[in-house]
Order: sequence, then C-alpha cells, then structure tokens
Amino acid sequence: MKLEKYSMGVGDRFGCQGSAQLAAFIKAKAQGINVVPVWNKSNREHEIIGTAPGDVRAAADAAVSAADWAGSYHVDADHINRDNVDGFIAASDFFTLDVADFTGQPADEGDIAAFVEKHSRFTEPFSIEGIDGELCVSKEEITRIASKYLYAIKQAAAIYQKVEASKGAENFVTEVSMDETDLPQTPLDMLFILAAISDEGIPAQTIAPKFTGRFNKGVDYVGDVAAFEKEFNDDLAVIRFAVKEFSLPENLKLSVHSGSDKFSIYAPIQKAIKKYDAGLHLKTAGTTWLEELIGLAESGGTGLDIARNVYSRSLDKFDALCAPYATVIDIDKSALPSAEAVNRWDGETYASTLRHDQSCERYNPNFRQLLHVGYKVAADMGEQYLDALRDNAEVVGRNVTENILERHLLKVF
Repeated sequence: MKLEKYSMGVGDRFGCQGSAQLAAFIKAKAQGINVVPVWNKSNREHEIIGTAPGDVRAAADAAVSAADWAGSYHVDADHINRDNVDGFIAASDFFTLDVADFTGQPADEGDIAAFVEKHSRFTEPFSIEGIDGELCVSKEEITRIASKYLYAIKQAAAIYQKVEASKGAENFVTEVSMDETDLPQTPLDMLFILAAISDEGIPAQTIAPKFTGRFNKGVDYVGDVAAFEKEFNDDLAVIRFAVKEFSLPENLKLSVHSGSDKFSIYAPIQKAIKKYDAGLHLKTAGTTWLEELIGLAESGGTGLDIARNVYSRSLDKFDALCAPYATVIDIDKSALPSAEAVNRWDGETYASTLRHDQSCERYNPNFRQLLHVGYKVAADMGEQYLDALRDNAEVVGRNVTENILERHLLKVF
C-alpha cells in the first residue's frame, strides 16, 4: 500500500463530520489540489470519548460512500504503541508508531557498537545535496545518536512486526513518530534515525520528527520561523539522501504533527516541498471539534447554550483537562473570560473569539486552547451534544469544510 505524495490527517472526535471533512478534499481536488484524507484518532481520545477504532473506520467508509469519493483514503491508528496496537489492527491501514517514550533509553551496548561500525563510512567527509559544505561525523557522535534513538527504533520495529504479522506487509502504511520528545531532532540525528529504521526493516513512508519551536494544539507556531525553515529544508535534503543511501521507500516524506493552524510556517513548508518536489503529511485533529463548537454557537438557541456550557465546565475542570496536554498548550489563565461573561455572549461573539482568525480583535488563543482540550466535557454530555450536532448539521458542517479547505489545504498544498 503506497501513500500518495500529499496527505492530510483529519481527526473527528465524535465521528459526525466525515462528510463535511471530505467535502473540503473534494473542493480542493476541483481546484487541482490532490490530497489524500487520513482519518486519525489516538487511543487516548478513544478512551476519553468512549469510542473504538472500528468507529473511525465506519465513519470514514460512510463518508466516502456517500460522496462517491473515488480517491484513496486511510484510517490511522494514531500514536499507538505495543500495549494498545492490537485494538487498532483490524480497522486501520495506517499506523503511526509512537516511540517517543523510548527515546533516550539505552540500547544494548553490542547493538550500539554494531550500528556505529556499520555506518562508520560517515566518519569520512561526505556531502548531502541541499546542505552547504561537507559533512563528517565522528564515531563518538554516531554513538551518541545511537544511544539516544536506537532502542526507540527497535521498539518501532517490534510494533511494525506485530502489525505485519496480522495484516501482511503490503496492506498498510507505516509512520514513525518521534515528535513528542523533549528536544528536536537535528538533521544529523534524522540521518542516523533513518539508517536505524532501514536496518530494522521498517518500510516507513512518513517520519514525524520534533521540530524546533512550539507546536501547541490548535494555535499558530511559536518560534523562529527562519530557523524552522532551514531545519525543514535540511530534513528534506536528508530524507532524499537517505532514501537512496539506505534503500528506504521512494515516497518517504516528512509528517508534521500538531500541524493544524500553524499558519506562519505554511508558506515556508509549501516553498520547501516545491523546491524538493517532496511529499508531505500534515496531521491535524482537534480543529474539527472546535469548528463544531463554532457552528453550534452560530446556530443560537440550544446550540449556543451547549457551547457556553462546554466552556463553563472546561473552566471548572481546567487542571484535569490541561494536565494530559501540558507539553503542547500554553494557556494564560488570567486571559480567559469568566463563565459568567461567556454566558452573556451572543453566538457571533463566541464564534469570533474561538475561530482562528488572527485579524479579528476578539480572537483569544487562550480560550481556543482550553476548548481544544475540553472535548471530554462534550463527551460527558452524551446524546445531548450529539443531538445538537445533528440538529445544526448544516451550519456546523459549513464551518468544518471551510476550516479544512481555506485555512489548511489551500494554504499548505
């Protein structure tokens, strides 16, 4: 199974927006932009909402059938590990192997020594097209990189082998994810990570490194855009080199996690993938859930009441909701409006405060980040929330489609 050049991960927390999401890809295709949708949902999200991987497959299949979508599409077992992969195997055909927790754990010393010896040719000067100057890596540096990442890659291999044994090697797409680590990987790290992936026999088609800067949930990139651009370009150069050097899949591409709403780096990303004629996987998730709230607020009546209630309860549960996402949110609690104030807002005020339009003076990234992690509140509402989505499907769906098309697909691809 070969993943196409451009793909985008879309999350659908409550499984109600598949058709609205797919409508964005259909409209993009009509404009000559061919991007493959990949529905993704993590084990953590399933546990919070009370869904199962089969629910994602059913929703994706239903959306595709209803729209007569003739293109490819995938269902991603997002950020899975050895402990939870079994539950995703039947429903998924895209597996994001998350080994960030194993980064830095020591591999067997004999394995490290063998890796360093196998790749000792890089201790002689070599060049990578697209990166200025000659490179030369000491054995000590290769040892350092192997000590940090080799055990994690071996864990990825174990997960891959488990999926392969069940599904067959040609029946799924493999991504290796290392984005949820403390420090970004350098392009040199990336070179030897890819060497290890090849050595372990993982046919990775996408790799998700941790980039420089902050990739907070649902808001714009925070960091040095010029530094990110150089790093991204260097990573593309390394991937192109590694594909040939290590006999990796020819379509191997970068995957940008927490990629939704990173508007300030979309232009550099677009410029880079055109320069290198490279593919890209952009993974988004919680923005569809936020567009649901925006649509409910705009609908007024019961929809607005529910949107207000979600915020009020999220504020009450601030610490519990934010704790699992502490590394990927930065909320200034003093900048959050009170529940009493929000309960007086009309639908347009609520929607414009939440919608990611930085030109709007009402937009509040703190409000947005809290609601991004507040989906458990809506899950606890059960059918009350789902009924509201169904009752206001047209307004909600319009917002979902517009967000994916206008703010993501057209901006990046």
